[in-house]
Amino acid sequence: MRRDIFQAIADPTRRVIITLIATQAMTPNAIADNFNSTRQAVSKHLRILTECDLVKQEQKGREIYYSLEIDKMKEIDKWIEQFRTIWETKFNQLDDVLATIKKDKNE
Repeated sequence: MRRDIFQAIADPTRRVIITLIATQAMTPNAIADNFNSTRQAVSKHLRILTECDLVKQEQKGREIYYSLEIDKMKEIDKWIEQFRTIWETKFNQLDDVLATIKKDKNE
């Protein structure tokens, strides 16, 4: 089943996994050590993240290391950017209103 990246990041465990591997590649066991769930459960989350291309696998000797695909994260950032722009505009308008109220109050 093909999932999109937003389904992948909807789960809090998968978001923590993304945070863990954002700075360094980790093995499934090292990732699982950060949770109170089984390694199999963590592997299932890693499989979903891999299917969505948010995570890539690299074989090093007998170990598999998982790391973050930064370019795929840009897709999330691009989608959020439209809302960031809307909210920044709203906050700037609020700042203007508050400044006007404060100015009127001092006069």
